Amino acid sequence: MQVQQTHSEGLKRGFTVTVPAGDLEARRAARLAELGRTVNLPGFRPGKVPVSVVRQRYGAAVEGEVMEQTVNESTSRLLEEQKLRPATQPRVELVSGAEGKGDLEFKVDLEILPEITLPDLTGLKLTRLTAKPEEATIEKSLGELAKRQRTFEDVAEERPAATGDVLNVDFVGKLDGVPFDGGTAQDVNVEIGGDGFIPGFAEQLEGMKPGEEKIIAVTFPEDYGAKELAGKDVTFDIKANALKKAVEPALDDELAKTIGFEGIDQVRDLITKQVEGEYAQLSRLRIKRDLLDILADRTDFDAPPSMVEAEFGQIWARVEQDRANGEIDEEDAGKDEDTLKADYRKIAERRVKLGLLLAEIGRVKEIAVSREDMMQAMRQEALRYPGQERAVFEFFTKNPQAAETLRGPILENKVVDYLIELADVTEKDVTPEELAEIPPADL
Repeated sequence: MQVQQTHSEGLKRGFTVTVPAGDLEARRAARLAELGRTVNLPGFRPGKVPVSVVRQRYGAAVEGEVMEQTVNESTSRLLEEQKLRPATQPRVELVSGAEGKGDLEFKVDLEILPEITLPDLTGLKLTRLTAKPEEATIEKSLGELAKRQRTFEDVAEERPAATGDVLNVDFVGKLDGVPFDGGTAQDVNVEIGGDGFIPGFAEQLEGMKPGEEKIIAVTFPEDYGAKELAGKDVTFDIKANALKKAVEPALDDELAKTIGFEGIDQVRDLITKQVEGEYAQLSRLRIKRDLLDILADRTDFDAPPSMVEAEFGQIWARVEQDRANGEIDEEDAGKDEDTLKADYRKIAERRVKLGLLLAEIGRVKEIAVSREDMMQAMRQEALRYPGQERAVFEFFTKNPQAAETLRGPILENKVVDYLIELADVTEKDVTPEELAEIPPADL
């Protein structure tokens, strides 16, 4: 194999690789001979098929197999000999020899990882913000729990529907005076003041009594699933049938027993621990952000452009999705597209550089991702899909490449834990509101 470097600019490298025709023919002959010993063809004894017959039958397939294997092995050897660490998959382009004649020549273009000198990791000073659950927060959660366990009783007296009641209705939806598909239903329970299937629907039923009829007007959301109705003004002919009122259970041991606990104190303790867990996650997010800010100021290397572009592509796709859903951040709303792209490209570059730095710290400090770490991550990922946990876990165990996508975040967190342990950390008590003031998502 002959290698000639064609260019070296920044982190970009280019090479031309030539593999002699004789080497290729030797590989082809060896593969054909191997097939001749294993294939079964009519008229020939097993293992006695002549190479000429094997070549006639399998020559084209062997040619492609040998070509691919040679290119892959030669590229790997090139990287090893040149001591190159590619940032992304090298781009390979065949120049000649693809027809199985003459020398094989191909180009290899790639971006390499930068040389990273670890910054001084001593003397790191960090502040860990901590907050304790407030009694009002626990009581609010208990109240929401009681609300979820409420029952509805028929209203005996004749009175109008009020917020919190459930009104049973029949309705007919009309577009330009004509009933539309899916707009008619009977015996539908609608909570007054609750989430209606169209904004403004449930609110207009307040004040109706059983037996009454009325026509209400609503506008379907612009992003409504049925395109023929999205953004359209429609009317609904409503007939009220029956009225029920909500009855919330008392916050006592009986309520706790209905949901599988021994008493209300046990429920209170569980909610408290859940809130403490949420605060602990927020606390870690804050100290991690502060740590990354310090590291970002100490990085002094170029990020591979292809990695930045890939990261920016993922970020920008989410931004466009948010814009399509009308969920653009207030700070971004007044910016033109060029300014937005420039801002998010800086975020992408920061993320790539910090990711490379953390990976290098992990390599130098021999911080490894264990098999148990991977198994735990796969289990946690599976839990995100209720009812499909087993299938998701099996998917990762049977698809190593998919499982590898979990390795990066695991290593990053382990390195962050290492650096926080190394740092001089000061504890600071704050309010839950102060703890929740998380900076923008440029971690």
